[in-house]
Parts: sequence; structure tokens; C-alpha cells
Amino acid sequence: MKKDIHPKYDYVVFRDTSCNRSFRIRSTCQSNDTIVWEDGKTYPLINLDISSASHPIYTGEKRIASNEGQIAKFNKRFKARSLK
Repeated sequence: MKKDIHPKYDYVVFRDTSCNRSFRIRSTCQSNDTIVWEDGKTYPLINLDISSASHPIYTGEKRIASNEGQIAKFNKRFKARSLK
């Protein structure tokens, strides 16, 4: 088998910024940010906007997204101009 052709596969902490929930899984994702986990070890940190901890399909709740979509921003910005 060839050496050094596979990406590093190790533990990474993913943090859902919308609900401040974190979980540690094995992944090939890499990050320069780190966090000290509950076991006292330092792991790379990946910040997510949404995950299964906050997604309405998994939680059964309706939530207002903190980030507006690009189309909504455009319509909000130029709505007054279209009425003239």
C-alpha cells in the first residue's frame, strides 16, 4: 500500500454556533482553531451554522434563522427603489 496518500483521520470537535452545542467525532476535517474537550485533551475545532442539534427537521421546532438569505437581503435593500 502507498504511504502518505490518505488524509489524517482523527478526532475533531464540531460546535453548532446557533445553539452552542458541541460534539466530538472522527473526521478528516482540519482547522487551525482548537478547543480543550471534556477529557482534557486539545482537539481541532470546526464551527457550524447548523447541525442536527439545531436543524428543525431533527428537533421538531420552528426556529428563525439568524442569517438572512441573499435574496431576502437584496429585496429588503432595493424594495423602496422598485416602488418608485
